[in-house]
Amino acid sequence: MFHNTFQSGLLSILYSIGSKPLQIWDKQVKNGSIKRISDEDIQSLVIEIAGANVSTTYISCPIDPTKTLGIKLPFFVMIVKNLKKYFTFEIQILDDKGVKRRFRASNYQSSTRVKPFICTMPMRLDDGWNQIQFNLADFTKRAYGTNYVETLRVQIHANCRLRRVCFADRLYSEEELPAEFKLYLPISGGSGSKAQVEPKAPATGLVDY
Repeated sequence: MFHNTFQSGLLSILYSIGSKPLQIWDKQVKNGSIKRISDEDIQSLVIEIAGANVSTTYISCPIDPTKTLGIKLPFFVMIVKNLKKYFTFEIQILDDKGVKRRFRASNYQSSTRVKPFICTMPMRLDDGWNQIQFNLADFTKRAYGTNYVETLRVQIHANCRLRRVCFADRLYSEEELPAEFKLYLPISGGSGSKAQVEPKAPATGLVDY
């Protein structure tokens, strides 16, 4: 999708306030819902993904399963609300060995596990709104000893509320971000929490085939 796009700075693939926020996303719903609602904390429109089973209600990008995103920016950033229910998301990447690998983070897993084609890891979220920052280049190197080339696909499952999903060439401070990329919390006056998705095991102890 973005193979022929010049990529630098911030590249957004979902913005909940846009006219068609899920235009490039496929939606799968079973015993759940995917809808745009107004969030009481930030007094703004957000995408809510809710379901009884996290595996059967989700959005994925791109829509066509035979196509890929082709995003080379190494940082994945997601502004997400903790609904205090099971929640997971998955990113498929390509490394410099030509291997497709998946990183799956979830708030119901306690330890990191690395298998040849998938790495699953715990995710800790604060109450309310969080900004998840995921260093794909670092994860690829630590888990597989290879180099990150590009992101192929993103899949976000129930249960969460989304404000923004984007990629970045580096981590940006709050002051550096354009206004539309900031998360304003008008009621509390705060700016949300930053959550790092971190493997608990050191790099040398990650691999568990």
